[in-house]
Amino acid sequence: MRGRELRGELDAFLAETEQDLVAFRRDLHMHPELAFAEYRTTERIAERLTAAGLTPSVLPRGTGLICEVGNGDGPAVALRADIDALPLHDEKDVPYRSTVAGACHACGHDVHTTVLLGTSLFLAQQAEAGLLPGRVRLIFQPAEELPGGALEVMAHGGISGVDRIFGLHCDPRVDVGQVGLKSGPITSACDRLAVRVSGPGGHTARPHLTADLVFALAKILTELPAALSRRIDPRSSLSLVWGRVEAGSAANAIPDGGIAEGTVRCLDENAWHAAPDLIKSLLESVASAYGVDATMDYTRGVPPVVNDEVSVEMLAEATERVLGSNAVVTTQQSLGGEDFAWYLESIPGAFGRLGTRSPDGLTHDIHQGTFDVDERAIATGVRVMAATALTALWEVGPLDSITSALA
Repeated sequence: MRGRELRGELDAFLAETEQDLVAFRRDLHMHPELAFAEYRTTERIAERLTAAGLTPSVLPRGTGLICEVGNGDGPAVALRADIDALPLHDEKDVPYRSTVAGACHACGHDVHTTVLLGTSLFLAQQAEAGLLPGRVRLIFQPAEELPGGALEVMAHGGISGVDRIFGLHCDPRVDVGQVGLKSGPITSACDRLAVRVSGPGGHTARPHLTADLVFALAKILTELPAALSRRIDPRSSLSLVWGRVEAGSAANAIPDGGIAEGTVRCLDENAWHAAPDLIKSLLESVASAYGVDATMDYTRGVPPVVNDEVSVEMLAEATERVLGSNAVVTTQQSLGGEDFAWYLESIPGAFGRLGTRSPDGLTHDIHQGTFDVDERAIATGVRVMAATALTALWEVGPLDSITSALA
């Protein structure tokens, strides 16, 4: 089953299920759950998969699940969706607004989950009809926003025996009906940094008798990012941006402690590995110049998502097969972080950007309380994910056959 036949099968499937999938997405949107607390979400997904004759396996923590479609010793591909929400207030005036205070699906994970559920149901039908040429592993991953969910999946064999993996992420800069693709790095590394500064406090009338901690902290805030730009190849786009600063409680008192927190983002994997030691040495240099003590807590986040070229070609071919030749658009590497990167450090795969913007409509940026999507993106995502899984199974067997297939 290829080309027009696949498109026709998907048309028929979505004619029956699209409105139900939209309702499922809205239900998730109304009941968002934060990282590693996605119990209701996991239960809802498992119910639907079980009703379709599949056997989902919930991860040991009780959130997130893995489910296999098809059987046998043929090729295997994985499809991944993340299921957690963000700790944000939902600011939209819509019937499906979040009912949970301080939690909101502001990154589209409810869409990702719904797309993979729809894909699962379609592939289950194909397997029952004997039309699935291999196995598809469905990964409904918890805690992408933490991050850490991908490592949890991997620790419990989530990608063992899988030849390649694919995923989609909502992109409000791309029109609905289109998918943004890029070979190589498509996201950045993203780490967290906390700097704590201490020194003898005192009266602002006598700064010479103290370590002027606020002034020293201000120098750290400005000089660290500036120095980084001169110590790392600018093509790596290593950046340090502060998000929180706190010191002191009175206008006329020099405090004895302060803290600054921010994120370190980087497009280049080598620069990412070098960043902690470099930042530490620069911090010590600046702090000593102003007579304060500085310590650093550096928390590794995720490496860049680096798309495999062959997998991107499969994703592009599948998208054009079911959406048309104009559906694939070129996308740029972003400075956002995404723990899909951990999967791609172990097996090849590709991560695409699912258009969610209504043509000529507003762009609702992610990680904002106003974020929403054109829900036609759900059907688009199902078409693309289902076609991608089948394309990968049709065209490539196990990894050791890839080289000969491309020769």
